[in-house]
Amino acid sequence: MSQQSNTAKPSLQGVKIKARKGAVKAQAKHEPAVFRDQLYKHLETVDSHDFEAITNKLIQAGSSLDYLKYADALFEIILAGGLIQPGGSYVDDGVPLSPFSILQAKHPASVDDLKNYVQVLNKLIRRYKYLQKPLEEQSLPTLLQYINRWSSDQRDKFAVTVGLLISQGIVSATCLQTLAKDHLVKNDTSITVLAIIFRAYLADLSMEHLATSLKRGNIKDLLIFFPPNRRDGKLLDDFFRKENIPQVADWYTKRQQVLAKETIVSELKDLCAHEESTENIISSVHSKLEENPLPDTELIQCLWQGLMASVDWSTRTDQIEGLALREIGRFAPVLEAFSKSPKVEVALINAVQVHCYDDTRIMKAFVPMLKVLYNKDCVSDQAIIYWHQKGSKPQGRQYFLKATEALVKFLQEQEDSEDEE
Repeated sequence: MSQQSNTAKPSLQGVKIKARKGAVKAQAKHEPAVFRDQLYKHLETVDSHDFEAITNKLIQAGSSLDYLKYADALFEIILAGGLIQPGGSYVDDGVPLSPFSILQAKHPASVDDLKNYVQVLNKLIRRYKYLQKPLEEQSLPTLLQYINRWSSDQRDKFAVTVGLLISQGIVSATCLQTLAKDHLVKNDTSITVLAIIFRAYLADLSMEHLATSLKRGNIKDLLIFFPPNRRDGKLLDDFFRKENIPQVADWYTKRQQVLAKETIVSELKDLCAHEESTENIISSVHSKLEENPLPDTELIQCLWQGLMASVDWSTRTDQIEGLALREIGRFAPVLEAFSKSPKVEVALINAVQVHCYDDTRIMKAFVPMLKVLYNKDCVSDQAIIYWHQKGSKPQGRQYFLKATEALVKFLQEQEDSEDEE
């Protein structure tokens, strides 16, 4: 095995080795002020409200200026009007604000007007695609964390711009996570800015579209943007309604109800699996309702779903009807505790109807199941009669109405005989 020679490698004397362009750029001094001054020279030659000319100038400038290295400075100039130093104030070097920025938009902040500025950013990013990532991951989160230091006019214009950037798919809603920081949350800055962002977004798109964007941005709960002592669903509902975006309040309420249903169903399955007493089950449900209230009609359907999900249905076909009746008899006290009105009782019957329709193995057991619920005081004769006349669900309606004719006739005759007495 040969030993490595320690002799120096030959080199050309007096010849300058040319470094690669990338290496030169990497070693160059970071001078955002120089970049700003050079960018200003391009922007000063056109009218700040000639958006087509501004767009062309920015695109042209990208061929000579290092946009990738100075992406933060570029977006600070366009979105805040100048270079921002740590803490949120402008760099104090005597240089005026940018000839072009969203600060020059009309007052008060208007979605239609700021769309022109967002369009400039959109075209610039389409030309230089590498700018999209630093805008979303660095510039917007950085500027949002300083938004409490800005004037209300500057804040409103920036918030509308953020809403439009997200709605047009230029950036994701991930940047909104910055608004959950304590110094923004405590003085209602976060929810105020969030309302402006949502209003701009919803100017053209639906609440369902916004909900999808929030999910993709990993925004799981809007309450994190409220002060800790005001993180309450009712306060959130009131706030967004006062801000004239009730669709956000409606969406949040429905979403919380879905989560509440899932929680109750899961809890019921666990309690039944551990054979907890009826009293404990009822107490647990009440506890969950205190955290996330549900309408009574939604709750009774949720209870039925959870209780039925706890049953092991893997038995012989000829025994499944008997199993269903036994389990309903066992769970009846829980259902009876929450069957507070005729409307809720009809909702329970509909839950049973849909369940039997979905599981054809117990379809023929619908009438016996209804009788068990009637005998256990979970549903009244008036509820059964109303359901039969005009309250049933479309699923299997013709079959179930036909099957219950005899029972309904008996209840009606019984009711008539009581009236005569």
